[in-house]
Amino acid sequence: MLEYIRANIEESIAAKEKLLRDEALLGTVEKVARLCVEAYQRGNKLLICGNGGSASDALHMAGELVGRYQMERRGVSAIVLNANTAVMTAISNDYDYECVFSRQVAAIGKEGDVLFGISTSGNSANIVKALQEAGKRQISTVGLTGRDGGLMRSCADHLLNVPSDNTPRIQEMHILLIHTICGLIENSLCEQGFWTGEQD
Repeated sequence: MLEYIRANIEESIAAKEKLLRDEALLGTVEKVARLCVEAYQRGNKLLICGNGGSASDALHMAGELVGRYQMERRGVSAIVLNANTAVMTAISNDYDYECVFSRQVAAIGKEGDVLFGISTSGNSANIVKALQEAGKRQISTVGLTGRDGGLMRSCADHLLNVPSDNTPRIQEMHILLIHTICGLIENSLCEQGFWTGEQD
């Protein structure tokens, strides 16, 4: 068991070291954070969606933004499209599970919002459809993927394609990137006086 534990930790470290050396990807992380900051400054919001473990990542990201990441401040708007079971089951039952996120984007998405779609393979049909729907509505799109980026490579405005083919390692790096983006958003908005004069 100890050998398995060490092997998992070593794999995780190696994956993160590879991520650290990917200058293009790090540059995209910075662009995505700036995109989110600009959306919040305009009064827009983030939409986030994923399936399975990626659904948990979507919830985690919203918690850091609506609640707080590391700084005492007012919350900012982030809506998780996989959070409302009544909406999800209604759409799945009446239409198709592939439409479960795209229909919500059409209903509540506004021009200037930012949609995050999380899929380790990049091929989740409901995430791809959501990104495509967002594109029709002038909603900026960010894809968090792994492997070769899958179908999301062609429909996300910004692709955070982590350098791994191993699903657990991809998910670990997604959380690292999510935390990094949340920290950048929080710090940038604070530096720009976004919460100045507001009362809790």
